[in-house]
Amino acid sequence: MELLSHETNEPVGNASLEKWESVGQGGFGRVYKARHKDFGVDVAIKILRDGVGHLMSLQDEAIYMDMASFEFVVRRYGTYQGCPPGGTSTQEGLVMEFMDRGSVESLQKDLSGPPLWPLVCRLVHQVALGMNFLHSRKLVHHDLKPNNVLLNVDLNAKLADFGLSRVSTSALNSNRKTMDGIEGSYKYMPPEAFDVSYKPNSSFDIYSYGILLWSIINGEEPYPCAAFDLVEVKIPLGQRPCCKEIDQMREEEGLKELVELMKRCWDGSPVKRPLFKDCLKVTENVFSKHKKGIHDAVGQVLTTLEQRSSKSSTSYQSNTTLARNVPHQPPEQSNDTVDNVLLTTTERSPIRESVRISTMSITAKAKFVDDKRAELIQDVANVMAITETLGDMVHNESYSLINVAGTSKAKMRVLYQGPLRSGGEVVKAAFYDALNKHEPRLVERLGGLF
Repeated sequence: MELLSHETNEPVGNASLEKWESVGQGGFGRVYKARHKDFGVDVAIKILRDGVGHLMSLQDEAIYMDMASFEFVVRRYGTYQGCPPGGTSTQEGLVMEFMDRGSVESLQKDLSGPPLWPLVCRLVHQVALGMNFLHSRKLVHHDLKPNNVLLNVDLNAKLADFGLSRVSTSALNSNRKTMDGIEGSYKYMPPEAFDVSYKPNSSFDIYSYGILLWSIINGEEPYPCAAFDLVEVKIPLGQRPCCKEIDQMREEEGLKELVELMKRCWDGSPVKRPLFKDCLKVTENVFSKHKKGIHDAVGQVLTTLEQRSSKSSTSYQSNTTLARNVPHQPPEQSNDTVDNVLLTTTERSPIRESVRISTMSITAKAKFVDDKRAELIQDVANVMAITETLGDMVHNESYSLINVAGTSKAKMRVLYQGPLRSGGEVVKAAFYDALNKHEPRLVERLGGLF
């Protein structure tokens, strides 16, 4: 019997696949990466766990994926039927396009926060485009969250995991069964969904998108320490993720509009939430202001990801070009201090400046830069001078983004999101020394040491 009644092509079997690799698993089952010999590309094989309703769930998901075939939704190539590596029996699954760069969730973990602002703007717009298309097809995703927003090789976003998708109640007929009970990730569920009698509709996704906006902008999960029982009580009472960090990002162009949209989306009343076609008006306008910077932003993030995956931690001197023209300190001396180091610039400027490094340890300097982030973003004025002093530690792509940022606060925000994050303690320590040179009074006022 064929896996799907509407499927005319033969299911993909093991003979067409090679180089299997397990890339994820969960309550739904397991996902593999494999090379399709005929297609010549890597594909994702999603195999649902055996159990009651297993085949029906697979059939439903395939149907929904076909209905939702769109640029910003993960595409289905076919169905799988065979015995995956380690298996003992024939299993059914879905063959989908493989997304090379993981998910928004994995990106946040790899970067330890949000990506550069132009990429944030593109991500929230592409998710809105995908969700608007789903709703135009009367589909409710019902599990919109960072690990269900996948990223391709160029960090473009596509919606995935239709295991919880259902036809919207506005389009249900007597032949469609609605969803009973509560499903989905509780941190992204609207207050009304905690009622056991709730039936899903499109406003569920709008609320989830509001929480997702917060997550993408902040680069982290909401309510990190809150268990289900607490969220179940507090969300209907009006509590939402904290916006303190967002309030410190006021200089990002378009942030105000996205925050206003975010709060409209997570409104406690379903009827007050906007439609996705209204969300698109906001996200498209915001993204249009940052299209020129998207190439550099993506390049910077990809460079950071590659560096983090290929390099292990190294010492202060071996990990930076700061001391490339100065002999290393003898082993018996501490490598936490380097005296009269020449901080070189890149091809942007031939100037070389001599800076005396303070005797604070690298860790202490990095902690200062982390702890005083809000104050430094607010008060540092000589951002470009500091950036020039950092030299090769700031890649050309990051330098361009910093240079075109409109205000000193915006420049500092880019510096924090890019070089200071990707370079770790080494770059933060060098930033501290450059700050000490160009704005010593600020360092002293904030409690730093010379």
